Amino acid sequence: MSINESNRTAPAAGASRPRRVEGRRRLDVVGLAVGVALIWWAVLSQAAGIDLQAKQGSVTHINGVSVFVATLVTSLAGWGLLAVLERRTPNARNVWTLVATIFCLTSLGSPLLNGIGMDAKLALASLHLVVGAVVILGLRRTALTAQERCAC
Repeated sequence: MSINESNRTAPAAGASRPRRVEGRRRLDVVGLAVGVALIWWAVLSQAAGIDLQAKQGSVTHINGVSVFVATLVTSLAGWGLLAVLERRTPNARNVWTLVATIFCLTSLGSPLLNGIGMDAKLALASLHLVVGAVVILGLRRTALTAQERCAC
């Protein structure tokens, strides 16, 4: 039995549980976000030759490992928040989207304030926006709407 099949087992007698639509896997979204972030980092730093540096106490060079770790942690945190909200509110999809969008927009302060050089500031901000777009749109797609969650 595959992982998807095990998640689709019948609910206990009398219980009705909302189910996610087939093909909407959160782990795929996390992997896509990490992959896109690394590709965009490579385009910015390697192909365009932008020196991605930021002042975070001392001068930090933003390399592929830091992009990988930051994207992975952020994506998993978004997944976790969505899972918690789904257990707490029927309107989890919209609440999560609003919170995630606010988080993404406020995260732009870091590269715009701490990036060294205008090219690094804009490149790092674009990296935040690319990851944010993939995570927000991807994880939002995996969540059921309030109507789907309440339909019995």
